[in-house]
Amino acid sequence: MPKIKKINHVAILVEDIDTSLKFWHTVLGIQPSQVSEVTNEASRIAFLPVGESEIELVQPTTTDSGLSRFLEKRGPGMHHLCLEVTDLHGLLAKLIADGVQLINEEPKVSEDGRLYAFIHPKSANGVLVELYQIEK
Repeated sequence: MPKIKKINHVAILVEDIDTSLKFWHTVLGIQPSQVSEVTNEASRIAFLPVGESEIELVQPTTTDSGLSRFLEKRGPGMHHLCLEVTDLHGLLAKLIADGVQLINEEPKVSEDGRLYAFIHPKSANGVLVELYQIEK
């Protein structure tokens, strides 16, 4: 049976990561653990560890991506909540059987090998939910 283990991260959509990092790092003292380009998602990301979870800053790198459209429509702010799960394939099958609207019915693979998929906000009370499976 798939289980939700923890909140992995909260993602915040930003216009400029470097400007945003000045607040998170300089003002709050949170050192980024990673800043990188994610070409297949047309984004630049920074992860900021806080306890057992992280804050992810996400900056669109193209003007025609879904992230850019989201930023243009809603402005900067919370983008999604990411839950770490034990069995992403099993959870997606359960969600499909329960009639949950998904953005990804099959997991995608990140550049570092993590499996991930998104639940559509229409099924999660307006919140975009990402599901992560770190270990395979």
